[in-house]
Amino acid sequence: MREAAFIKQNSAKWKRYASEPTANPDELADRFIELTDDLSFARTFYPDSDNTQYLNSLTGKVHQSIYRNKKEKSNRFVLFWKQELPLLMGQYHRQLFYAFLIFAAACFIGALSAAYDDTFVRLILGDQYVNQTLANIKKGDPMAVYKKTDEASMFLLITYNNIKVAFTAFVMGALLSVGTFWILLQNGIMLGAFQYFFYKQGLLLSSVLTIWIHGTLEISAIIIAGCAGFVMGNSLLFPGTFSRMESFRRGAKDGLKIVVGLVPIFIMAGFLEGFVTRHTDMPLFASLLIIGGSAALIVFYFLLYPYWLKARLSDERSLD
Repeated sequence: MREAAFIKQNSAKWKRYASEPTANPDELADRFIELTDDLSFARTFYPDSDNTQYLNSLTGKVHQSIYRNKKEKSNRFVLFWKQELPLLMGQYHRQLFYAFLIFAAACFIGALSAAYDDTFVRLILGDQYVNQTLANIKKGDPMAVYKKTDEASMFLLITYNNIKVAFTAFVMGALLSVGTFWILLQNGIMLGAFQYFFYKQGLLLSSVLTIWIHGTLEISAIIIAGCAGFVMGNSLLFPGTFSRMESFRRGAKDGLKIVVGLVPIFIMAGFLEGFVTRHTDMPLFASLLIIGGSAALIVFYFLLYPYWLKARLSDERSLD
């Protein structure tokens, strides 16, 4: 193989390994094996090439990373939350953005449909829920639906349901991302119709201050689960320099890690919905504090922290 063809075939992979560090031991091992294979080939056929020297340097850095992280294996659980998951999210922010856009567009479609068709809300939410909520509004307690089940049972039921929705959004990504798109579309339309229903009753602000106590974490996690589904689906559609099966294996593994990382978020959301949302008479500042704190947690951990961590690890590697 001519050197130019060899570089063209692998350069994208090398650049990704150099610019996107990982603390995942499995990923580090895979990278090291691939780089040593490439380095052996380059040393055999292009021993005096600058590209061979570059591969030798890159392989050495990955080798150092393996031994630097080896001492942390005993603390694998902490390492996952501290480095592995944030770095994964930083790698897939584009997919996260697509999931957000689809969900936001679906919310708009749901609200617009409810505005132009009085029967749409009943079609989406069901007659029983709409009739019960209208009756609760007449009684002066529009959010009474969150009080009818005891706290512990509601917490377990909601948490289980949310985790199921998240894993469904992820698994459906195997259908070339179309299944994940459909799950995001369904949930977004439901939320848009739901909020418009309360707007039409003159209770938009009241519903936001109540429902988004748990909804901030819950909806954010569903969108991130959609990101995980797109990671897996796009790995089939766009395998890059890998074989389609190898690309799918990597995409499925990364997507699964993202979804597993959402479990604590769903537990927190379920706790808030089961134990806190029912207190509809809580002070305004308390509602805003919970909603704002939940939003800050999502933005920091899934958006800002990955950028900071990636920059820090890149600086450390350059010093080596």
